[in-house]
Amino acid sequence: MANDLILDARDIHAWYGSSHVLHGVSLQIGRGETVGLLGRNGMGKSTLIRTLLGHVAQRDGHILLFGRDMSRAQPHEVARRGVAYVPEGRGVFPNLSVKENLVMASRPAAAAVRGGWSYERVMETFPRLAERVRHLGGQLSGGEQQMLAIGRALMTQPELVILDEATEGLAPLVVAEIWKVIATIRADGIATLIVDRDFRKVLAHSDRAVVLQKGQVVLSGAAPELQASDALAGFLGV
Repeated sequence: MANDLILDARDIHAWYGSSHVLHGVSLQIGRGETVGLLGRNGMGKSTLIRTLLGHVAQRDGHILLFGRDMSRAQPHEVARRGVAYVPEGRGVFPNLSVKENLVMASRPAAAAVRGGWSYERVMETFPRLAERVRHLGGQLSGGEQQMLAIGRALMTQPELVILDEATEGLAPLVVAEIWKVIATIRADGIATLIVDRDFRKVLAHSDRAVVLQKGQVVLSGAAPELQASDALAGFLGV
C-alpha cells in the first residue's frame, strides 16, 4: 500500500499565530483514489489543505508526496510534484484572457496519469469557456471562473487534484456541471481530495472520507459506510 500512496501525511499540527488549529491529523491518498474531507465550518478543513500545500508556515508533522519528504516544502515545490489546487475563491487572473489563464499553467499531456487534459479537451468539457475564450478572467461569472480554475488545474496534468469548495455559491445548473467534471476526473484515474458542503455529493463521488472536528480526525472510512453511519450527522450538524 505504501508504494501506491500519493500523499502520506501523519501527525500534522498547524498554527495561526498562537491559535493551534490542527491537532495531529493524518491523511493518506492512494493513486487514483478520491477522498472526501468533511466537517462543519471552522473545523480545520481548509487549514489542512493549506498546510499540505505548504501555505501555512507554522506547521509540524510528516508529509510525503510520492515517497518524498515535503514536510517543509514551499507551495511551488508541491505543485511541481504533480499536485493541482482549485482554491475557494477560484484565484483566476482577472487581467488575463480565458485562454491565457489556461495556457500559462499547461504542461505536456505526456505527463498525465491517463489521457491528459489538453486545451482542446478543456474547451470541449466547458463549452461556456469556449464561447468566452477571449474574455478576461475578471469579466466571467462566478460559475465560469470556477470552470476556468478547474480547467487550469487539469492542464497542469496533475496526479492529485485538491478541490476546496468548488461548488460554493454557484447556480444549481453550474453545480451539476462541475460534479460531472469531478466524476470525469475520477474516471481518468486522477486522485482527488474534495471539500464541499454537500456531504451527500462528496460521499457519492468518493472512495473514502475523513471527518474533522476541532482540528482532529473523528471519523473515517469507506464512503458507503460513512453514508450509513448514525455518527456522521452529529459531526456535520445536519
